Amino acid sequence: MTRQTGSHFRLTTTLGGEHHITVPGHSPLRVGTLRGILADVADHLKIPKEEVVRELFHNR
Repeated sequence: MTRQTGSHFRLTTTLGGEHHITVPGHSPLRVGTLRGILADVADHLKIPKEEVVRELFHNR
């Protein structure tokens, strides 16, 4: 997390080049918002969105 403005968090990675994404701190996230975040991460990493979901939620 590189910064927080109000209820939004800015996440930064240097994996695969520098990339920033803003995530709202609302609970729960709307389905479309979550879908957009996952699609953005998948696009940056050049992997399928389903792989991002597996890595985040199924490897516990």
